[in-house]
Amino acid sequence: MDEPSILLIDDEEAFVTTLQERLEMRGFPARVALDGQSGLDLIAEEPPDVVVLDLRMPGISGVEVLRSIRKQWPGIPVIMLSGHGSDQDFETCMNLGAVMYHKKPLDIDMLLESIRTVTQGKPPLR
Repeated sequence: MDEPSILLIDDEEAFVTTLQERLEMRGFPARVALDGQSGLDLIAEEPPDVVVLDLRMPGISGVEVLRSIRKQWPGIPVIMLSGHGSDQDFETCMNLGAVMYHKKPLDIDMLLESIRTVTQGKPPLR
């Protein structure tokens, strides 16, 4: 089976391009958007199998992007990332339909496990 296509939406360019490179080295195709609107535009052009979305971004926040994805593309799983998130942010994202929530700094193997879990319907290993 081919690996799932991934869309990374994060305004931290150095972080997200490094993450993209690490995913692609492991055989996971990944596209990058550096802001929420660009991410929504890429989803409209070619919906990915999973979105990895930063919580805090200038312009359209990750929460607003999550709301839009749930409304327009309810079948696309969204994994939230945050370097500054609170318990309230976690609850908000999960209530809006995020499937997982990870804090930065991010362990690439944990992210890959999460991506496999949400795209293949397997229970998490942990």
